[in-house]
Amino acid sequence: MADYGHELLFGTFLTPQNRDPAAVVDLAVLSERSGLDLVTFQDHPYQSGFLDTWTLLSWVAARTERVRLSGNVINLPLRPPAVLARAAASLDLLSGGRVELGLGAGAFWDAIEAMGGRRLTASEAVGALDEAIDVIRGVWDAGERAPLRVRGDFHRVDGAKRGPAPAHPVPIWVGAYKPRMLRLTGRKADGWLPTLNFLKDPDLRRGNAIIDEEAQRTGRDPRAIRRLLNIMHGPGQDQGPLQGPPERWAERLLPFALEHGVGTFVLGTDDPRAIAAFGEVVAPALREAVIEERRGTSADASRPAVGPSAGAGADPLPVSLRARAVRPGDSAYEKVRSTYLWPGSPGLVLRPGTPREVSEALVFARGQGVPIAVRSGGHGLSGRATNDGGIVISLGALDRVEVIDRQRRLVRVGAGARWGDVAAALAPHGLAISSGDYGDVGVGGLATTAGVGLLARSYGLTIDRVKGADAVLADGRIVRADAEHHPDLFWALRGAGGNMAVVTSLDIEAAEVGDVVFGTFLHAPADLDGFLRRWGRTAEDAPRELTSFLSVARRQGRYVAQTSAVWAGTDVDGASAALQPFLGLAPVLHQRAELVPYAAVVAPAHNDHHGRGPIHSRSVLVRHLDGPTTSVVARLFDDRAIAHLQIRSVGGAVGDTPAAATAYAHRFQNFSLNAVVREGREEQADGLWDGLGEGLYLSFDTRTGPHVLSRAFPPATLRRLRDVKAVYDPGNAFRNNFPIPPADRAS
Repeated sequence: MADYGHELLFGTFLTPQNRDPAAVVDLAVLSERSGLDLVTFQDHPYQSGFLDTWTLLSWVAARTERVRLSGNVINLPLRPPAVLARAAASLDLLSGGRVELGLGAGAFWDAIEAMGGRRLTASEAVGALDEAIDVIRGVWDAGERAPLRVRGDFHRVDGAKRGPAPAHPVPIWVGAYKPRMLRLTGRKADGWLPTLNFLKDPDLRRGNAIIDEEAQRTGRDPRAIRRLLNIMHGPGQDQGPLQGPPERWAERLLPFALEHGVGTFVLGTDDPRAIAAFGEVVAPALREAVIEERRGTSADASRPAVGPSAGAGADPLPVSLRARAVRPGDSAYEKVRSTYLWPGSPGLVLRPGTPREVSEALVFARGQGVPIAVRSGGHGLSGRATNDGGIVISLGALDRVEVIDRQRRLVRVGAGARWGDVAAALAPHGLAISSGDYGDVGVGGLATTAGVGLLARSYGLTIDRVKGADAVLADGRIVRADAEHHPDLFWALRGAGGNMAVVTSLDIEAAEVGDVVFGTFLHAPADLDGFLRRWGRTAEDAPRELTSFLSVARRQGRYVAQTSAVWAGTDVDGASAALQPFLGLAPVLHQRAELVPYAAVVAPAHNDHHGRGPIHSRSVLVRHLDGPTTSVVARLFDDRAIAHLQIRSVGGAVGDTPAAATAYAHRFQNFSLNAVVREGREEQADGLWDGLGEGLYLSFDTRTGPHVLSRAFPPATLRRLRDVKAVYDPGNAFRNNFPIPPADRAS
């Protein structure tokens, strides 16, 4: 048996006949009105009796509002993949994200050749499709700056500009029957789209097995591949399971969902009565039957409710969460499965839209016995906002930014917002919040850890300005935490929030900051050790108005060091005097300083995150960039143990807050260092790195365990955190972030 847990979808497979063009469009509109999810058309460009499928898809997109659209399947030999990619992305943008892409390797080669296409053998056609998928995905990858180059045997793209990106992650479905095509599906496709009438009885099971084996061999989750099935119905068709009245069809289709993993049923017919019945009678009945069967399955403790046997209707997933839940195989899965750097394969992503729904999501997730990750919406290095096989609670919909008291400069920010959007929303009010150095960072993660931003020396850490928070506790209770309500929790949320609760919003005191002076310097230091010491003295001696960050990398045997510095205000003369000393630190390759809105420094990005690759990062906090520190860093670079280094100023106003006031207790250090360790060099790097400094910033260290925990929190702070943990999360539900074990209250 194979139930991949996909939400059931239903669609139609219409004939694009041109004798009555309006009739086929009317059938597409009827499909939508009948509640179906998908409309598809066969694509045979050599058929003079057919409309052009892509033109028809575009016309139908304009006539419909909700239904998804696809070729079934697009004839690749007559549609160049680079052009097809742009056409699909364009229609997806125009239709609001309603395009799916079914591809075929080609058939009817005499007709294809007659239309100017190249005749291919069966083996060549598979190879051409393989290359075409690379071309299509490469065109869609608009975030990649390098020109697209695919130099295949059948498709060559040499330096093409990428884009546009589709409005949503367009899935690629492959019509496949034979082993090579099935393996290609398992390796690269998002869906398998065969026609039942062309399959023998065991072929679905055999096809699934080949796809699953290839997916696992290449490191993919088989659940990420949706299983679709065309079922033909009408005069002259072998109606298979669609015999008798439509009321009986659901009963006969049920085994295809539960035993063969079919998540999308596509009815091949031009009969309006059959279309209406499929949407209004069959689809609701089959969905309900699958819910009932999955409910019984999930009650078996040996089979988790999240995973291959779970589905959108698997009890007890609250109704309020079902519409936005995402599972492997859903069209949105690729967009939500991973974080900025870390790839993930969660069994379920829940996207609540209110604190009450966050509570429901958390209670549900805790009952499943799988890892739980909470994602606040954006960028992040640690990889703790995704997992494999567990549940991700994504707070991206809780993104409201509201100035609730301008006189007190009090701002309420949803935990799922991104800091670039916060800066843009506050700019018209002449306000700003110190918040990292990149606008794509999520509010919740940063504002519950510390928040080392480009205004830190002037206004302190982000947590220093937090005046209250709304949070969901491990047992589902929604509470307010501030100086008067749950003050112990409020203390812990400011420095270790991810271990205590799910924060849904924060009240933060903003600063009166509009325009700032933003300076950047690109140096080429020959002596990294000496450069770092000079840079540290310069940054530390600067007035509090200036906060400086430094990034260092080694390229082609040369060091490149970039300084980013913000002067918090419009005093251009003061800023110039503070920035001038940086020019003498090493040869300058580039320099720039300008008066800009703070919102331009941390501009909104809204990047899609696809897990570029896991990294191993290390953090340390130091009082000064003195010889013992800089010599170790230089040695790690020389030994090729680290690939990148960032240094952030955390002196000035950061030290104004007493160490015991928040769970982030590191208030005497002036610099926060984090480094990316090269693969395979972790042990070598740690041997030197762990001898540096006093403390670390936990969001920049990918390690866990008692040793790292003791460096993140001084002993007194850690004891207090464990006591708070025992009160608010005694069962240690929030243990997949940076684990803090609750105190044993019996001892």
